[in-house]
Amino acid sequence: MQLTSVALLASLTAVSLTSMASAQARDSLSGPALTLEEAQSLARRFNPDHQQIRNNRRVATAALRSAYGNLLPSADLLFQGQLREGGTQPINGVTFESSDVRQSSYWLGLNYNISAATLLSPRVQKANVAAADADVALSGEVVHAGVAQQYLSTLQAEARATLQDSLVVTSEAQLELVRARAAVGSGTQLDVARAEVTLGQARVQALQAHNAAAIEKLRLFERMGVQQPANVRLISTFAVAEPTFTLQSVLDMAQRRSPALEALRSRDRSASLVVRQAQSQYLPALSLNTGWGGYTYEFTNSNFLIEQQRLGIEGQRANCFFMDSLRVGANLPPSSRNCSLIAFSPSQADRIRSENSQFPFNFTKQPMAFTATVSLPLFDGFTREQRVQEAQAGRSNARYQLRARELQLTQEVTAAYLTLTTAARTVALQGQNAEKAREELNLAQERYRVGASTFLEVTEARASLERAETERINAIYDYHKAFAALESAVGRSLR
Repeated sequence: MQLTSVALLASLTAVSLTSMASAQARDSLSGPALTLEEAQSLARRFNPDHQQIRNNRRVATAALRSAYGNLLPSADLLFQGQLREGGTQPINGVTFESSDVRQSSYWLGLNYNISAATLLSPRVQKANVAAADADVALSGEVVHAGVAQQYLSTLQAEARATLQDSLVVTSEAQLELVRARAAVGSGTQLDVARAEVTLGQARVQALQAHNAAAIEKLRLFERMGVQQPANVRLISTFAVAEPTFTLQSVLDMAQRRSPALEALRSRDRSASLVVRQAQSQYLPALSLNTGWGGYTYEFTNSNFLIEQQRLGIEGQRANCFFMDSLRVGANLPPSSRNCSLIAFSPSQADRIRSENSQFPFNFTKQPMAFTATVSLPLFDGFTREQRVQEAQAGRSNARYQLRARELQLTQEVTAAYLTLTTAARTVALQGQNAEKAREELNLAQERYRVGASTFLEVTEARASLERAETERINAIYDYHKAFAALESAVGRSLR
């Protein structure tokens, strides 16, 4: 039986078909239409909780990229500048003046560290990315199922509101009948009062039903994560039929395709790799280091160096003349050196200025160095043992969680399947009950019209119809909600 909004309304009441058709025509022009598929698609894009789970996937991807990056050498570039103020410095009782000094240096270093944990890290992070993908799929299915349930709850509330509207029309017709009988002396004012009270109660219930439907629609758009447009209409239709699949088939399907199980299986695989990574801390690690560097050393006052060099050369010249005078006094020939040639020249001053001009980039290269280190951890206060135990406990917990979810999923699928089959039969029975209640109301109204019964009998028949129709609506949407719950547990559409 195809359940459409028009067919549902037609089955709920025996009032004028013309007034119902005109009401539906007004509804069709009142606002935009929204199908269940569109609502679920919007929820996947805008639901805040789902978007947070998707962000976790970005974090896992960044961690995987970092794990691969750790397999490559790291490089560091250092540049340093320094200014040291000069002054006086006593050495062996002699005071020396010094100039301000500017220094700079650079270092380009390459470092490569490799260990078993580093080699395992990409596999661990790949497993974490797979787990994050499974979490996103699970979150999407949770959003999908939540929107489906709320969409059905909104349709159910709207169906109840439509039922109450039809009962208002029925109560108005009954009031007109009672007044007509009272006008010709066949009825009493007590019947008129009862009919007026019944109409007032029907209007209150209709008002409350429409308010409940509006609230359910607000909850639907809250789950979707978007603002509700004005006068939006829910137009998806669903069929009520006995399920064509068996319980065992959906159980097998759920064990294979359930997003919840797949997420936990991914966590289990990741936890196993974390255990291996923790155990790898007992293995040696290799570290390779090399680099290139240079430095500059410059006096801010070049004349300080020139003056030192000039004084040194003049001292050598004076010493040369002194030694020659001693040799002459001892009747020895003078030294072969020409002391007059020992002099400080302008070219030497220029050379000193040129050599001193180094800061900041005229570097003197340092010798290249290469270091290889193999380290084997022997004892670290049982920290490694603690990490291994924590990783093993995490793996055990992941497996227990997987087993618990498998048992829970079996219970959920079985319960949803039993509810579905029961609801399918209940819909047919409640339809028969509603039809009988409608016949009862028609008969009571006819008996009252000919004076064979009181208005109390009509009121009781109307209440019986309201209960029957309400229970029929509940049975229909219990069926659809059970179907949606079963699809959510299985992880795929079953229609």
